[in-house]
Parts: sequence; structure tokens; C-alpha cells
Amino acid sequence: MKKKFINKSKFNPNKTKVSLRLAIARLKLLQSKKSSINNTAKKEISTLLENGKEASARIRVEQIIKEDYNIEVLEVLELFCELLISRYGLLLQSNDLDNSIAEAVKSIAYAAPRYDIKELNDIHKELIYKFGIEINNVQYDNYGSEIHPKIYNFFKNETPSKTLVNKYLTEIANIYHVKWECPPEEEENEKSEVYLLY
Repeated sequence: MKKKFINKSKFNPNKTKVSLRLAIARLKLLQSKKSSINNTAKKEISTLLENGKEASARIRVEQIIKEDYNIEVLEVLELFCELLISRYGLLLQSNDLDNSIAEAVKSIAYAAPRYDIKELNDIHKELIYKFGIEINNVQYDNYGSEIHPKIYNFFKNETPSKTLVNKYLTEIANIYHVKWECPPEEEENEKSEVYLLY
């Protein structure tokens, strides 16, 4: 029944373009809000380190790492929305997905159901109307290579490595001039992760 309803619906070019512009504004706002919250949290973590509460600081910093990565993902989604606007003719001309916008379309289709962002969900619906319900196949793990790696890896919800936690704590201690030394750490045989610290 759901598929039948979707097939009856028509792609709305004007609504899609408006939704893309609204999504860009919303994503910028979310990045700004999350950055502000994270900066406050980093200050609080520096106080924990200063008071010798390293265990609590480590727990708190894991959430900061996740939110920093979240900010990066929101930025990528913003850039993809801008890309779809700049290449809007390719979005309109055919029901076949052009390679130059494929990553943007599939990444938005993957991320939208995982975020409570109305504008992204509106875009997602229009992309389904345009390219068919098959666009939702990106939800399956074997489609990971077709999605931007930052977006795909973020939603795997992996715990930050000890190495990364120590890097964050060291950076926070340096910024707020807290005397704290990173303890010796064991070698970790895990793939390095790239996160934006500040």
C-alpha cells in the first residue's frame, strides 16, 4: 500500500528547491548551536581535569567527540544541499540518477530518516518521488560505499578510541591552561579515525 501511494505522488520541483534552501539554513543553525554547546562542555571538562576527576572527564569527552563528528556530518549534508541546488538541472532532466549528484542524493536519503530534521525529510520524500522507492536501498549496509564516509561512519555509533579521547583531553587541557598529563597508552590495533577537533 505504501509503495502504491508513493508511485501516485509526483515530484514537485519548486517544493524541492525551497526545501533545499530551508535545509541549508536549518543545518547552519544546528551546527552553530551544537558548536556553542560543545564549547561550554569543553570548559566544564577542563574544570573536571583541574579537580582531578579524570574518569568523569573521559566519559564526558566521548559525547563531545560524537557531537563534533555530528557537526561535521551536518556540514557535509549542507554542502550536498548546496550541490543539488547548483546542479538542479541534472536533478530535473531525468528519472535516472546522474553520477555527479548520486553521492549527494544517496547520502541525504541515508541520513534523513536518522535525523529529526523536517527539511531533510521533505527532501527525502521528493527524492523518492523523483527516483523511486529504490533510493531507500541505501539503508542497507552493503550500500555503504555509495554514501559519504563521514555520514556512513557516524551512524555506526562506534565508541571513540582511547587514543582519540586522550587527544581531546590534551587539547582541552592546553586551551584552558590546565596542568594535566596524558597517561601512557597501549598500542591500539584499530583503524585511525579522522575527527575535527575544533
